[in-house]
Amino acid sequence: MLSISRFIKDLVRYKKMMFLSLALFTVGIVLGAAGSETIIRLVAPQLETLQGYSRELSQAPVPELSFFKFIFINNAVKSVAIILFGAFLGLLPAFFLLMNGMVLGLVVALAAGQGENLFDLIVLGLLPHGIIEIPAILIASAYGLQFGYLMLKGLGELGARDREERTVDWKGFFVAAGRGAFWIVVFLLIAAIIESTITYHLVR
Repeated sequence: MLSISRFIKDLVRYKKMMFLSLALFTVGIVLGAAGSETIIRLVAPQLETLQGYSRELSQAPVPELSFFKFIFINNAVKSVAIILFGAFLGLLPAFFLLMNGMVLGLVVALAAGQGENLFDLIVLGLLPHGIIEIPAILIASAYGLQFGYLMLKGLGELGARDREERTVDWKGFFVAAGRGAFWIVVFLLIAAIIESTITYHLVR
């Protein structure tokens, strides 16, 4: 049930939602990079909160361990939640993707505006863990979007005369979503280890 080969087959089956997830995240990055006043007002509170957590965790006796626990729990809980909240017609996963994309785009834009080295920011600060973390978040959001699509489709099929006429395979989706959640958490665990050790020391 939890085999990675089946997980990959699930991703292929939901490839449309994977592309939609990537598209929404990309749109978010572009909006964030544009740096309009509206976007800054929307995203700035999140950045300030993250900076506050970062300062607090840096003062812990073992900052690497503190960062690891915070990053892993935060990302794992949000990713599993975004799959479940996809039940609300996929609206929350879509908002989640746009917001995360805008945060990333704005961070890069602000760094560029302050004359910081973008190569160091991207290659040292984002790439080591981001190459695993970002796909995991995109996959979780894709499952959430798929959940929303199936909910919408299921509501449209309520008027079908017989159950046999309904096409939504809820059992198949929930099995795939459970398998997806397992592997997403595994990937986020690896990403958190990298971010709290390699990335942490590189950006220092």
